[in-house]
Amino acid sequence: MMLSHTILHGPRILSPVAASALKARRTQTFRAFYATIRSLRQPPPTVEVDDLDPPDNDFILSLLRANPSLRDTKSYLANFGVQPPVPEHAGSVFPSTILNHSMPSPSPILSSILNPVYRRTALVKLQGPFTNKQLDSIARGMVYLETLGLVSVIVVENDQARGDDGERSALIEEIMRVVSALEAQGAEARPVLGTVVRLGPKPDDDQLREPRDFIPPEAHVFPSDLVAIRSALRAGEIPVLPPFALDSFCRSVRIDANDVLGALARGMVEAAALDDKDMNSKPPDPHADYSQDINLVPLRLMIISREGGVPSYARTGFPHLLINLTSEYDYIRDTYDPLWSKGKHSSLSNLSLAHTCLAYMPPTSSAIMLKLPHALLQGNRKLTRDTPTLLRRGLPIQVIRSLADVDKAKMNHLLETSFKRTLNADAFYKRLEQSLDFVVVAGDYAGAAIVTKEPSPDSPEPISYLDKFAVLPSHQGDGTVDFLWVALHDESYGLGHPFSLNPNGGKEGKGEGRDLVWRSRNDNPINKWYFERSSGHMRMGSWVFFWCDAEKRLKVEEGRRANAGLSYIEAWEENRLSRWADVITKIPSVWK
Repeated sequence: MMLSHTILHGPRILSPVAASALKARRTQTFRAFYATIRSLRQPPPTVEVDDLDPPDNDFILSLLRANPSLRDTKSYLANFGVQPPVPEHAGSVFPSTILNHSMPSPSPILSSILNPVYRRTALVKLQGPFTNKQLDSIARGMVYLETLGLVSVIVVENDQARGDDGERSALIEEIMRVVSALEAQGAEARPVLGTVVRLGPKPDDDQLREPRDFIPPEAHVFPSDLVAIRSALRAGEIPVLPPFALDSFCRSVRIDANDVLGALARGMVEAAALDDKDMNSKPPDPHADYSQDINLVPLRLMIISREGGVPSYARTGFPHLLINLTSEYDYIRDTYDPLWSKGKHSSLSNLSLAHTCLAYMPPTSSAIMLKLPHALLQGNRKLTRDTPTLLRRGLPIQVIRSLADVDKAKMNHLLETSFKRTLNADAFYKRLEQSLDFVVVAGDYAGAAIVTKEPSPDSPEPISYLDKFAVLPSHQGDGTVDFLWVALHDESYGLGHPFSLNPNGGKEGKGEGRDLVWRSRNDNPINKWYFERSSGHMRMGSWVFFWCDAEKRLKVEEGRRANAGLSYIEAWEENRLSRWADVITKIPSVWK
């Protein structure tokens, strides 16, 4: 899934001349308002690798920047770090800890003070071989994530050690290289050379009635098989595993690392569910040291290779930035150009790995595919063939153009739950009967964006107005809001741009985009998120007025002018703010 251009470029810094001209125009037209203009007109400054401080020139930079927005990064980091102490009478998701009764047990309060980090797991695929320098960079990233409470469970794959007599010894040697790199960065790591997963599908899987939309791994794990991983995690060590499995003859055999990771994703989630069930069925132990255990449910899948992200059908082979697996997986595979496999032979298999693992992991989990050496060390967001891809499970996306096809009961529930207000449904739908352009719906009305066509008195072209943008609270944090906005971009201000070729049931990039405008209350907490995505904003009393410039028109004009560039106010943009504001401010409220 592709992000809007405004996500890739930061705020514009106005030159003194432009700022003076813009101020004069605003003074003439909107004496009571002020506007901030950002967007496609000026790219962000390029920062070279040598200009970065050494701590920033690191693998962790890629992990934290490979998100669709700053909001997503903050949400990701908010899962970790200092957490409140475990209440004495509250259930816990942590598995029970076997205590040594010969030693006094620390109290939960003391444990939370001495070790306050709430630890979760991440599954990591290292698809090498990597140089020692690259391994050091990876190790720094893993150690930093561990300080945040995200502990990696690493499976090592070596593309060059396949099919020969020495592949087992070569893999074990690679395991030890990874362990040494981690320990050199101050971490404690443990090579888990014994088999953890079992070859073949899990028994009784063929009796499952519910159809699967993903490929299950050719391996499985029972909770008892995770003893070695649990032991390492409880000891504060990062487990590092080879792609070995136990076959039906109890032999340790080499299998595809993707099957190992898929089996671990499922097995760790199932084991955590059993831990939770056992914990809830027992009375809480006021003296239990919860700080020594870890929640096995993986929150992140990291696929680190020498190939990077998934090539995009809409970017002439450049990587996707964000993928909604539910709505895009099949389309990506169907449109994959075989020529891309020359440099990215495992792109589709790693895409399938993410699809499988995220099907087992929580909806808020995500996967990232990135390359070493990685382009984001340049310190900017310029799209290159090495740009990482972020993947989430996502939801189906559909575009509805007729009000008769909208499920009004579900829409009412979505709007009232999201805005926490009572909708004047009769007035709302009566207005939509006259002005509806389209509705983007995520899942079963987990989110929706409603766009109307507002008549403009001074122009034959109507104004595209974002009337409502809502996501259920239960889906905030699982990527729904980002996928919803991308679909909105593709159908409105991004229409006609190559990046808008997405399978969302809409126009699939065919047409001419129009400027998108909307308003939001001054105290709306989502305004910070709007600032990231909008081309500009203007304050109007108790409202903030936002807009996104139609991208195709600006791109065509920019190409026509070559090196001359775009001006801050083009001829067709003159007086548009006053025209928009005059129409938008007259739209009545639909709340009781």
